[in-house]
Amino acid sequence: MKVEQIAIFLENKSGRMAEITATLAQNGINIRAMSLADTADFGILRLIVNDTDKARKVLKDSGFTVGTTQVLVAEVSDKPGGLAHVLQIIKEGNLNIEYMYAFTQKSGGTGLIIFRFDELDRAIELLAKEHIRLLSGDEVYAI
Repeated sequence: MKVEQIAIFLENKSGRMAEITATLAQNGINIRAMSLADTADFGILRLIVNDTDKARKVLKDSGFTVGTTQVLVAEVSDKPGGLAHVLQIIKEGNLNIEYMYAFTQKSGGTGLIIFRFDELDRAIELLAKEHIRLLSGDEVYAI
């Protein structure tokens, strides 16, 4: 149920994203999902890739500061209210979302929401109890 995500800390300067994506491409690593957050001084690029261990190694070897975190990937209906339903369950369970981002596989099917919770195991229990499908790492890496 838990999915490993890479977090790359990068200074806000031109070309850094190009360097990261080129490094991954040269090593045959495919990005499955990504999110970029920034401040005035630095950014945090969060990636889910098809080979986390290899990505972490090649990025570190290229001089990037890389960490990993565990997230949950929930499948939701790709229709109005799909996300609202899941967020209501989270609200009623008094869970705190540290951050989230999303992507869809094809319109009208399902969307995938990547969640980082402060209580990951409790989130798994709550969402599973409410019949929210959580994808395994292997499922996400293979998309």
